[in-house]
Amino acid sequence: MAKNNSDSLHAPHHDATYTLGRTSHETTRLIEQSRIYGESTQRLCRRAGITEGMRVLEIGSGAGDVALTLAELVGATGQVIGVDVNASILDTARQRAINTGVRNIEFIAGDARMLAFADKFDAIVGRFVLMYMANPEKAFAELITHLKPGGIAAFQEPEYTLYPAFLHPNMPLMNQLIGWILEVFEHSGAHLDMGIGLYRAFVDAGLPPPAMHLESPIGAAKTWTGYRYMATIFQSLLPLLEKYGLATAEQVDVDTLAARLREEVLTSKRPFFLPLHVTAHSMLPT
Repeated sequence: MAKNNSDSLHAPHHDATYTLGRTSHETTRLIEQSRIYGESTQRLCRRAGITEGMRVLEIGSGAGDVALTLAELVGATGQVIGVDVNASILDTARQRAINTGVRNIEFIAGDARMLAFADKFDAIVGRFVLMYMANPEKAFAELITHLKPGGIAAFQEPEYTLYPAFLHPNMPLMNQLIGWILEVFEHSGAHLDMGIGLYRAFVDAGLPPPAMHLESPIGAAKTWTGYRYMATIFQSLLPLLEKYGLATAEQVDVDTLAARLREEVLTSKRPFFLPLHVTAHSMLPT
C-alpha cells in the first residue's frame, strides 16, 4: 500500500514537458518502443541481479512493458509495483497484465517522489524517466530511499548528446530528424545528457559507481522495424515541433517518413541509429 508523503519527499516543480505527449497514439508508441528497447532493458535487469522472489518498484510504468518484464523475472513469489503520473495509461497497463495472466503486478497512479510505502524494495527500476525531472540527481536520491540496504538500482536513460556523431552528408533526412529531435527535447527542458549523467546521479546518492553500458538499436535492412518506429516518434513529437515553431506537419510528413528513411538508408548504404541510451546499475551499501 502506498500513500502520499508530501511532507518528506517534495516533488520538484517545473519538470520538463513530456515531449512525446499523452495521447492514445503515444500509448501505442510506448508498446512499440519496448519491442525496440526491451532486450536491452531485460539485459540491464539480469546484469543488475533482479531475480525470483524480489519485490521491485518500477518508475514511469507507462503502458506496462517494463513491469511485465520484471514480473517475469521475479516470478510468482515476487512482486512488482509500477508507478506513473499518468493515471489513464495505467488502465492500459492493468488490462495488458490481465490479458497475459500476470498477477504479481500492482499499478499506482502518482509521483514516486511523493509516495511512501510500508515496506522497502529489493530493487528499483526506471526507463527513460529521469530525463524529464527538473532535478534528476535529487529525484534519484529520493527514489532510492525506497530501497532496502543492499537493494538494486537499475536505470536506463537516453544520451542525445552523442546523436550528432552520426550526421553524414549522404543522409540529409536522417540529419534533419536528428536536428529536430535535439531541438524539441531542448525546448521541452529535458536533460539531453541523462544517460551519461546516470553516473553522477548514482555516486552523488551514495551508491558505488554503477556498471554502465551504451547501446543503440541500429539497422539497415529493408524490413527493419526501426524506420516505422522513427515515424511513430515523430507522430508523437509533432504537436511540440509545431508549438515551438521548429517544423510543420507538411515538413515532417509522417505518413511517408518511414518509407523515405528506408530509401535513404538503402541508397546511402549507411545504417540508421535510433536514439542511443545508457544502462546503469549498482547496489545500495548494506
